[in-house]
Amino acid sequence: MERMNIKRAFLVLIIGALTAKEASAAQHTVGGSQGWVESADLNSWASGQTFKVGDQIVFKYTPGLHSVLELPSESAYKSCDLGTAKDSMNSGNDVVKLDKPGTRYFACGTSGHCEQGMKVKITTFSGTAPSTPASSSSPASTSGASSSAFTSFASSVPLVVALLASSLAYMV
Repeated sequence: MERMNIKRAFLVLIIGALTAKEASAAQHTVGGSQGWVESADLNSWASGQTFKVGDQIVFKYTPGLHSVLELPSESAYKSCDLGTAKDSMNSGNDVVKLDKPGTRYFACGTSGHCEQGMKVKITTFSGTAPSTPASSSSPASTSGASSSAFTSFASSVPLVVALLASSLAYMV
């Protein structure tokens, strides 16, 4: 009976570790409360955010009026070379997972919008630094202490689970 309780406790810890890791990822709405629109200051918005691996960016806009193209390079981004796009999205609620460190480039596919500044460069970092709040439109956004504490806790959970697993293996 005691072995079964230990196995259940271990299972609960594993599930908790996986849930905590997912919960530490942030979802960023591109352009903040304004969304993906021509009038948003997308460069200021992006510079006030911290993007990390596992986060998601969400492009919210009116379908048919705008779209989202992922561009392959900084030169395509700077020159608004939309013909070289790697990906095209047009749902009005497009979610992009930031799955590796590096810089990605996005622009509106509507004629003239990229040239008017409707484009954004997203630099993703690895590590456990907390992401900035997802819904903020302020370039000076910062994470609160509780968010930072949660991220620190979430990043230490896998270590605790590994230690418990090795202890359980020794006990059984």
